[in-house]
Amino acid sequence: MSKVLVVMGSDSDFPILEGCFKLLNKFGVEFEAHVASAHRTPERAEELARTAREKGFSVVIAAAGLAAHLGGVLAANTTLPVIGIPCKGGSLNGVDALYATVQMPTGIPVATVAIDGGKNAAILACQMIAIADSELADKLAAYKEEMKSEVLAKDAKLQDKIKAMEA
Repeated sequence: MSKVLVVMGSDSDFPILEGCFKLLNKFGVEFEAHVASAHRTPERAEELARTAREKGFSVVIAAAGLAAHLGGVLAANTTLPVIGIPCKGGSLNGVDALYATVQMPTGIPVATVAIDGGKNAAILACQMIAIADSELADKLAAYKEEMKSEVLAKDAKLQDKIKAMEA
């Protein structure tokens, strides 16, 4: 089974990643999570990226706010796919982190999810792994069916409320 390496720039990013961790667990995908800063501990961030493949990881998730260089530092030091999660914070409320994460130079791509998009990062990582893992692909398909059922149930409740207003 493939593993996901999750690196957050600060422990304050944990609430954003909590949903990510829960979904990885739901899908049965093993992961490790670490705190490493692109600016305060660049050697640690580089080491995590450079050794990720040999440690059995298939995908790296990087969560960072403000300057948000973590995803780029990790991507520069591995050939594994890196998914960036720009985190809210600072005077620009995460827009600066979004730009820093998505605007990578040619050759150092970072797939980027929405600001604070921890859950989508987990789903995207699982979809990448599921390319070669049919069991995980089936779990993802079932999850999407669950989401579909939830939306249809909400629509049915809405229709009932509207009908009740007519009476």
